[in-house]
Amino acid sequence: MGMSADNCRGFALALSSSFFIGTSFIVKKKGLKRAGTFGVRAASGGFSYLQEPLWWVGMITMIVGEAANFAAYAFAPAILVTPLGALSIIVSAVLAHFILNEKLNVLGVLGCILCVMGSTIIVLHAPKEREIESVKQVWHLAFEPGFIVYSCIAMLVVIILIIKFEKPYGQTNMLIYLGICSLMGSLTVMSIKALGIAIKLTFTGMNQFKYGQTWFFAIVAALCCLVQLNYLNRALDIFNTAVVSPVYYVMFTLFTILASMIMFKDWDSQDATQIISEICGFFTILSGTLLLHMTKDTKATTANNEQSMLTETELQNP
Repeated sequence: MGMSADNCRGFALALSSSFFIGTSFIVKKKGLKRAGTFGVRAASGGFSYLQEPLWWVGMITMIVGEAANFAAYAFAPAILVTPLGALSIIVSAVLAHFILNEKLNVLGVLGCILCVMGSTIIVLHAPKEREIESVKQVWHLAFEPGFIVYSCIAMLVVIILIIKFEKPYGQTNMLIYLGICSLMGSLTVMSIKALGIAIKLTFTGMNQFKYGQTWFFAIVAALCCLVQLNYLNRALDIFNTAVVSPVYYVMFTLFTILASMIMFKDWDSQDATQIISEICGFFTILSGTLLLHMTKDTKATTANNEQSMLTETELQNP
């Protein structure tokens, strides 16, 4: 099945985005490690990383990647753009292997390959984007009962995770932080997609910034991004990057595709063969990320880091 011109543009933008985002994970982690030596670590709720230049380099790299991703959502459906984040897993896993000394074994490499295979299947069977003529049309879709219910459930779960589970379990179970990031991320993407469509329409001569709805989507996207950034920093500071990246990717992808299906009804125009192929692609990606996850022991990594810090302290103070 051939891709439409808009889908091709979205594909190219999403691909370049993955390279920048995958690299940013590694640069930011090195910045967080440096920041932890002179201030309160992000894992403990500190913000010393804001004074670390390397963290800002990683942050700028991520912004460039997210900007490309932002543009991709204006051209192609979320069901095509979001799974291409699998490439960022490979970029971050390979760089972590060489730069952070977080070793990736043969099973980890196989997991990365499965992620790419799954993404390829989804790309080949992605639906054509529905024609949208105004941001008001997106506003109407966002306030249909199905998406309202999804949004309320997502926000409720995030609040429960922050209030009830973050303090007792956040330091030992990365699913707490990544659950918050992923649920907020699915709402971010829907807002970014709406904003991207508004910008795209504005460039074609139909100004969408005269509508309050456009600014509403921009504010929601910004707030959700800030929450994601805070909790993703905490997860990266505590756990192994080669695990955080794929697990975050899987959770984020699943919630984003679910939100997109509910809001934009992406699968309405597809036949059973295409839908089954996409589901197979998702399971292939899921298998790859789980395989990658099984090759890493986050607790062992954290313990090794703490042991190294203890050893250094003992050497400095014999």
